[in-house]
Amino acid sequence: MDRILITNIRQLIQAGDHITLKRGEQMRNLDIIEDAFLYIEDSLIADYGKMETMPPHLCDAISKREDPHNDLKIIDAAGRMVFPSFCDSHTHLVYAGSREQEFVDKINGLSYQEIAARGGGILNSAQLLENTSEDELYRSAMERANEILATGTGAVEIKSGYGLTPENELKMLRVIKRIKENSPLTVKSTFLGAHAFPAKYAGNKEGYVEEIINTMIPMVAAEELAEYIDVFCEDGFFSVDDTDRILNAGLKYGLRAKVHANQMGISGGVQVGVKYDAISVDHLESVGEEEFAALKNSQTIATMLPGATFFLNMEYSPARKFVENNIPLALATNYNPGSCPSGSMQFQLALACIAMKLTPEEAINACTINGAYAMGIEENLGSISRGKIANIFITKEIPSYSFIPYAFTTPYIDTIILNGKLIN
Repeated sequence: MDRILITNIRQLIQAGDHITLKRGEQMRNLDIIEDAFLYIEDSLIADYGKMETMPPHLCDAISKREDPHNDLKIIDAAGRMVFPSFCDSHTHLVYAGSREQEFVDKINGLSYQEIAARGGGILNSAQLLENTSEDELYRSAMERANEILATGTGAVEIKSGYGLTPENELKMLRVIKRIKENSPLTVKSTFLGAHAFPAKYAGNKEGYVEEIINTMIPMVAAEELAEYIDVFCEDGFFSVDDTDRILNAGLKYGLRAKVHANQMGISGGVQVGVKYDAISVDHLESVGEEEFAALKNSQTIATMLPGATFFLNMEYSPARKFVENNIPLALATNYNPGSCPSGSMQFQLALACIAMKLTPEEAINACTINGAYAMGIEENLGSISRGKIANIFITKEIPSYSFIPYAFTTPYIDTIILNGKLIN
């Protein structure tokens, strides 16, 4: 049995047994215990609190630290903080090759839509993926998984969507399954066959929608390769009607909805997502009063991806209006080769504070407990609570938690523990 006791924690962040989804003014509340201990046993958070309240059996264990029969690992975190690991609820972590030429094209003035029309964008990634073996795809994806793990992420949602054929979508989803089985990260899988229309269906979009509904979804469900289904609902991609039909088909196979919505304009994606009780609607750079009204009367979480907004040089989602409208807000990286080649949650925190005017407390809530809700893992992750999985990190000696988004390229993590085991 693995046991870890962390003592003299300067600040234990997001700690409490009744921390739930935060919205509105609640997002400014970051539950903190000063001068704290944290006890981990058999992969779970067993106890925590102020040092002065530490139970006698743990105090006794400290005095026996030299006893070879004492299997307790003791970490003195004096001057440092402990956080729950980040929950990154929107990524495209599995892909083949990079797309820096399109980065140069953007610099030279081409829009995202113009690049896509020339066979770039998602179609470029689909071609690269088709020519890449499953083993090579897994190897490169595991490199990225280890990269995000090292920067504080403990749970990640990964989408398919660069396959665009039944065979290649399943190949992606099988890679995601292998990551789930072999990485200490908690992984959720999303089927995103409706990411773009493949070239062979350029004149027959209805045919591709039918293939998703009648061929891909049953195959994905038969192999139990995904928990969620997603659709890129945007002008020039999948319409509201397409999205409705695909989400409805997914629901019949037990796949809960997510939606890429309103990245490039008001698309109706928010409303169709709410109709299907989507766990989240993501992007949301373009929103109006109808979107706010739909979300206020739902359980759907608004997930913002500021790294993609930054990379594409777009207008940021009006995060403050979501907070003012009492709508729960999450932050995620959208790690992908085309619009956000970065899996750093630290960078998302910085952009949320600098460009979207969230406070550090709001941003931290958005990528811990609210991020967990946006992945459906809130019972196990997202806060430091008794009985939850011990996914945490210990910082270096930093001045305050606000230092993390403030010094957004400075390494700040000293120790990572996932599933109750020391990673480094």
